[in-house]
Amino acid sequence: MNDDRQSPFRDAHLDRDTAEHVPDTPQTRSPAYRLAFADDDFLCRDELRPVRLQLELLKPDLLLNEHGIESTIVMFGGARIPAPENKGGARTKTLAELSHFYDEAREFARLMTETSLRTGGRENVVVTGGGPGVMEAGNRGAAEAGGRSIGLNIVLPHEQAPNPYVTPELSFNFHYFAIRKMHFLMRARAICVFPGGFGTLDEMFESLTLIQTGRMERVPFLLFGRAFWEKVINWEALSDAGTISAEDLDLFSFVETAGEAVKIIDNWEPAPPRDSIPGR
Repeated sequence: MNDDRQSPFRDAHLDRDTAEHVPDTPQTRSPAYRLAFADDDFLCRDELRPVRLQLELLKPDLLLNEHGIESTIVMFGGARIPAPENKGGARTKTLAELSHFYDEAREFARLMTETSLRTGGRENVVVTGGGPGVMEAGNRGAAEAGGRSIGLNIVLPHEQAPNPYVTPELSFNFHYFAIRKMHFLMRARAICVFPGGFGTLDEMFESLTLIQTGRMERVPFLLFGRAFWEKVINWEALSDAGTISAEDLDLFSFVETAGEAVKIIDNWEPAPPRDSIPGR
């Protein structure tokens, strides 16, 4: 964080440190005496949820701004998809077969990061969920290209750590899924979705809905692996039923390789948000 101060008032860090060395008395031992912003128990109260939401929105935004990140390439995908060299240990035959998407994600991130470096690493910076599988592949490809990448982790009941390829200064952790999703999309210049499970589907449909309803600009929306996506989702059935319009099927494209995806992104013509919803 930027520590340059323009204020004539006493620094909050200094007061917090000073308050830790006050005389030990019944009054100073009381939780009521703690500075509010240094009181973890207070900050975790239910009534402070709006403040925690604001903090989770603000902290990554400030740091990304300070690091000069202007736009991102979003990579969603399954945490369980192994690297090809590890596919022998995959839990299912299908996961082993999907392992080639690890390499495609890695190559795609490498190519996009090479493009990003031409802008000083400010534009088209790869962002993933910071975990294993496809997320690891994305951060790994960016690191291999010599560039930075972002990891947006989420606290889960089981122990986990960011994958080792996330740029440490751009490795974030979230309590609120909703705020994490906002950070995925606030700077997005393309959204790339690899095969995955509930989390990937959740992120994909949330993003598609924002574009469908005109709440977000059109960006390249690329689904890697047509066979997978057409097996798990009957897109045409949604259109035939009228629950989406035929035009909604044009909001995304299928690709198979990193090269195809890069070509679409490189040739993308900016499109404004929808001002109406077809079929309504």
